[in-house]
Amino acid sequence: MKVLISGASIAGPVLAYWLARSGFDVTVVERAPALRKTGGHAIDLFRPAMEISERMGVLERIEAHATGTTLLTINRPPSTRPAHIDYVKLIAAMSDRHVEIMRDDLSQIYYDAARDSAEFRFGDQITDIAEDGTVRFERGTTERFDVIVGADGLHSGVRQLVFGEHVQESFLGGYLSVVSVPKALAYQRQMAGYFAPGRIAMVYTAEHLDDARAVFLFRPERPLDYDHRDVARQQRQLRSAFADLAPEVDGWLGEVEHTPAFYFDAITQLEMNTWSRGRVTLVGDAGYCPGPAVGGSTSLAVYGAYVLATEMARAGDDYASAFANYERTMAAPVAGSRTLARINAKTLVPGSSLGVRALVGGARVISLLPTGLTQSIARLNPKGVRLYDTMPLPA
Repeated sequence: MKVLISGASIAGPVLAYWLARSGFDVTVVERAPALRKTGGHAIDLFRPAMEISERMGVLERIEAHATGTTLLTINRPPSTRPAHIDYVKLIAAMSDRHVEIMRDDLSQIYYDAARDSAEFRFGDQITDIAEDGTVRFERGTTERFDVIVGADGLHSGVRQLVFGEHVQESFLGGYLSVVSVPKALAYQRQMAGYFAPGRIAMVYTAEHLDDARAVFLFRPERPLDYDHRDVARQQRQLRSAFADLAPEVDGWLGEVEHTPAFYFDAITQLEMNTWSRGRVTLVGDAGYCPGPAVGGSTSLAVYGAYVLATEMARAGDDYASAFANYERTMAAPVAGSRTLARINAKTLVPGSSLGVRALVGGARVISLLPTGLTQSIARLNPKGVRLYDTMPLPA
């Protein structure tokens, strides 16, 4: 059975790995000329994604590339007294198994795991998909596949081709930007930042990185007149949103014009009634992005890829049955992630000084209490911060 996967970032290589192991003839097409190295931000892998990675034999390599952050330092202008938070305890309250890793590192690790058993085609993309599975590529070639999977992210080309306008995008009120800055601007094992009503700016690095990453989250009073392709405009909007927060933040913003890697996007949630149509299905952010930076979208993408591969392996040539079972299994995890993301989008970037004090105060309490106690309290709400640890993995 021939399977075409669009996208070679996270979900695509994971799906390719498991399908190839089950005997599928897998091709991955990626429009970038090589594996993307866009800078990007640190992402969280929670228990299900950790276990899937362990089954792939790559967990040791993932842990070796962890950011190693242990301390969170929060400044709240005009106060000159920073709050110091035990970052390890904070994350432990959310998951029993967790690693924070740079997105580029994770993409490389998953690609290395899959590249010997699946064909990867870089510098090309899908331009048309016929009902019989015939695919036209940008380079002018055509080829027929039994199944086509869109694993090409929030702005999925496959989704646009197949589902058109039948997609609801819910703006969660915030924006995320990540800027590569000189490594000297950050401290090893420490994430330091400034919290103010409606905006958060942080900087961190990792031992194996050559740079540091400045991360900006903000919730403006009104949505921006925003274009995800207009980088110069995004940079102006970012500088305007964080002007005069702190001299140190001004220094980070001073790197924007000549940064080697810049990311900016609206925190948007996708809501679709189905992720499958005919021979085509979607996985990860392409089908059910809960919201960048607020909903655990990377762990959900890894989990979704694994579930889809499992159902396709069980169903054999009956892709329609596989898609139906995949959607049935993923319905509850996706719904839970969407709800959690909507809560996090407001909680993580408070709109008032009182909200900032409450957020920092809560983090301080977690930092001071024994880990076992905070985990026990968090487990009382399985649909809350420990949502991902409750997702069952199929064999």
